[in-house]
Amino acid sequence: MSAISDTQHSEFFKSKVLGHPAGLFVLFFTEMWERFSFYGMRVLLINFLTMAAIGYNPGWEWTTENAGALFGTYAMLLYITPIIGGVIADKFTGYRWAVVIGAVIMTLGHAAMAVETEFWLYIGLALLVIGTGFFKPTMTSIISEMYKDLPKKKDGAYTIFYMGVNAGAFFGMMLCGYLAERVGWSWGFGLAGVFMLLGTLQFWLAKPLFGKIGDVPSKEEQNVKQEVESDGEPVKYNPFTSIDKILIVITSIIGLAYAINDPLSKIADINLFPFEMFGMEGQYVVVLFGLVLFLYLTLGRINRYATVVRNRMYAVIVFAFFTVLFFLGFEQGATSLVLFARDYIDRELIGNAAITFNIVNALLTIVPLAIITYVLVLLAKQTFAKIPGSNIVLAICFVGIWGVVIYMLNRDFNTTAYEVEFQAQKVAVIDEETNEPKLAKNGELIFMETPISVDQDISQIENDIITKKVVIGEAFSDFKEGQEINIITKDANFAKFGYLTPERLEAAKKNAENLGRDSGVIQAKVTQVKNHWVEITASWFSILNSFFIIAFASLFSKWWESKYNPSAPQKYGIGLILLALGFGMLAFGTFGVEDGVKVSMIWLILAYLFHTFGELCISPVGLSYVSKLVPARMIAFMFGMWYLAIAIGNKFAAVLGGQLENIREEYSLTTFFLIFTVVPIAAGLLIIAVNKPIKKLMKGVD
Repeated sequence: MSAISDTQHSEFFKSKVLGHPAGLFVLFFTEMWERFSFYGMRVLLINFLTMAAIGYNPGWEWTTENAGALFGTYAMLLYITPIIGGVIADKFTGYRWAVVIGAVIMTLGHAAMAVETEFWLYIGLALLVIGTGFFKPTMTSIISEMYKDLPKKKDGAYTIFYMGVNAGAFFGMMLCGYLAERVGWSWGFGLAGVFMLLGTLQFWLAKPLFGKIGDVPSKEEQNVKQEVESDGEPVKYNPFTSIDKILIVITSIIGLAYAINDPLSKIADINLFPFEMFGMEGQYVVVLFGLVLFLYLTLGRINRYATVVRNRMYAVIVFAFFTVLFFLGFEQGATSLVLFARDYIDRELIGNAAITFNIVNALLTIVPLAIITYVLVLLAKQTFAKIPGSNIVLAICFVGIWGVVIYMLNRDFNTTAYEVEFQAQKVAVIDEETNEPKLAKNGELIFMETPISVDQDISQIENDIITKKVVIGEAFSDFKEGQEINIITKDANFAKFGYLTPERLEAAKKNAENLGRDSGVIQAKVTQVKNHWVEITASWFSILNSFFIIAFASLFSKWWESKYNPSAPQKYGIGLILLALGFGMLAFGTFGVEDGVKVSMIWLILAYLFHTFGELCISPVGLSYVSKLVPARMIAFMFGMWYLAIAIGNKFAAVLGGQLENIREEYSLTTFFLIFTVVPIAAGLLIIAVNKPIKKLMKGVD
């Protein structure tokens, strides 16, 4: 950390916005655009990979299992590389350069993903993982350095910064998701990259505002001071032994090998651990062995400390275990819940319902964007003379974001519903594994009404031919009754359809030619012009978490400051139970629902509400208690273990989320959501039950 002279500190705090130095809001917008890019891409990936290869917005038609394996490895590595990136920033690059390096690498990653080829997908994900490693740990470090002489204002600064995180996530998922689903995947991936680049540029151009804050640290500043315990006694130095270092290397190699092998074995059929043991796949045997070694390493180091310190670190391990269980469910929001929203939620609204949603969505978008734009104006008034370039780039960002918002709202308000009819055939559904017709529970054959495309010769069709009517929506259109139009399915179940403009029609035919398949283009006739229509994007539901955090964070904060403030274990227990209630809502909403029947969106909205409540209970406990319970000489190692717990939770969440279709076909959607209801409730009740023993381990830390 670089030292700040009193004069520099005073100068830095002269320009204020909302009572805080203007530099905080430069960081606010930098983090906002990074989160915009990160969450914008995150909400698209599973959707894109699993979308049907023939359709309105074709994807790659991967299985949910394969997509979950890849996404899980990506999410896992995102929480591991910052451990390395933080060390590099501390010792070599400094925080400011680390932000720029990370942001540039991530920008290249987004650009690579916009190409939409498998090679560039892997390159893009790798670059995003590396870039995040540099970027993620440095922003909060800069804030900590800025406020080191004003600890009382630090909480307020982090609150403002946290709002930037959620604002970026909110707009990223909404707008990248909208462009990807309405216009094309590359538009969504590309938008994420554009704002990542502009956010980096505005941060770099704001350099004069920060002085030496975030510079490369001098050797003297890297010296570690002797730490004392709360009772005034010095903490005994506990160096890493040779065995410790060997175990760190071995467990790191095992973890990385598993992370790579899981998607590699599923997608490319290349298995680094081609054996079975104890009835388990080789990769899981190796992972369990690695976890045993890691526990031995951790417990070995902890046991070398004095009793009080040792017990506190035992408490951290307990919290880390329950953190894995929490993220196992919570991170379904990036995998199974995106697919559930896409394939099983009734997202089409007509008439007054569509108008009502459009008004609500407009308020939900415009009000927060207007508030943030007002902050931008305040920042420009304070800093334009000193950092004009940064302010101009920020202005360009906001012109762009307002442009996308206006495009989205204008399109949705000017979309009309049309009833169309076309010819279809009744085809028996075939089980891909047995190659036999599927049977319903009553023993009857399951049929699907498959549209007859323009590429098919109707005289050669032996199945029953029927006339099927569906409702489609199209923006800025003026179709007449009796008009012939080209449409194509939006999903694999032929439940939703979209109009093919001449450009989309040409792209659909070219795509089918490249794949050597039927184009899927259907000739339909407009039979009725209806009213206003809107189809809520699958990604829209993901913004609810950020919205609910902003809406309810202050309420939970007041709870924690009141006399009814629960202990750390109780907060964990409440958070896990609230998470379970969210999945319970989905289990109830899908109970008894037959194939082809859509579920009301209210159940998914309630699920996100309870999941957010659970997150607000867990988030104040996590890293803050690691910093309180762990001695400084051990804190880097324990922070690493904490991020490892979150990484494991993310990986297993994606792996289990990838089983959505398998569990639905074998049992039901209700069964899938009950798994995530029962496990967190049991875990929540367990940690509440051991509240007193954990508090005893924490001795003196509230």
